[in-house]
Amino acid sequence: MNATIFNIQRFSIQDGPGIRTTVFMKGCPLRCKWCHNPESNRAVPELFYDPDKCVGCQSCAAVCERHSFDGGLHAFDRDSCRGCGKCAERCYTGALELCGKTMSADEVLHEVMKDIDFYTDGGGMTVSGGEPMMQFDFTLELLQKAKAAGLHICMETCGYAPPERIRAVAPYVDIFLFDYKETDPVRHQEFTGVTNELILSNLRLLDELGAATVLRCPIIPGCNDRPDHLAGIAAMAEELRHVIEVNVEPYHPLGKSKCERLGIDYAFPELGFAEADAAAAWIAAIQAGTSVTVKQA
Repeated sequence: MNATIFNIQRFSIQDGPGIRTTVFMKGCPLRCKWCHNPESNRAVPELFYDPDKCVGCQSCAAVCERHSFDGGLHAFDRDSCRGCGKCAERCYTGALELCGKTMSADEVLHEVMKDIDFYTDGGGMTVSGGEPMMQFDFTLELLQKAKAAGLHICMETCGYAPPERIRAVAPYVDIFLFDYKETDPVRHQEFTGVTNELILSNLRLLDELGAATVLRCPIIPGCNDRPDHLAGIAAMAEELRHVIEVNVEPYHPLGKSKCERLGIDYAFPELGFAEADAAAAWIAAIQAGTSVTVKQA
């Protein structure tokens, strides 16, 4: 099986216990307004373009008619781009960068196993995205092969997938890093493009299957930093039997520059990093309602 991978991040220490290698897959069924990995939304390779790095050498135009120059200014017909990456190969300044590479499960596992000596104290492989369930056959094969190789496996998921896929991957995942974005279903659809009924159903299904789960909770000022949502996180952690931790993920604007390089609008252009005092207050509010450990991711 092949899949489109946009990053394999070594020495990752925030995507599960220990030192890990995180495999980031392209394709996501949600469109979260605050997404910090907008390059993961589409399941196909696509181009980053940074005009600040462009020196007008026109090497890209020499290999692709979708690039043109008028008075030394670069123009890019993104809508007709096929994502072949030939222009990026010729761009010596790095103004053009192809995001997304087709890899087999064996190729990915080969990269992950290079650092096996560092996977001590619970470290291992984390599969993330995007949403790994979007390229399900590949994900299942990769999980099976990684488990056969003796790796500890985490999977980050938004939970928006057919329940049978949840059942299929559960035996091969040691810890699910499950996104809990919004308690209210109407607001969930407003913020992410989908309601949360299927997501919550799959979260409860994992709990029934006995899967260890960490609730990953992005908190965005002015969107979901409401007391009722914070209380909802605590209530869910208390309801489920196999939630081992709640991770609060304070908003950061690192997705803004990526959106600019992808030629798409960013929903919160004026919003900066969440204040430390605000994050501490969110954590305290959630912790007040649950016995499960709550901490900042």
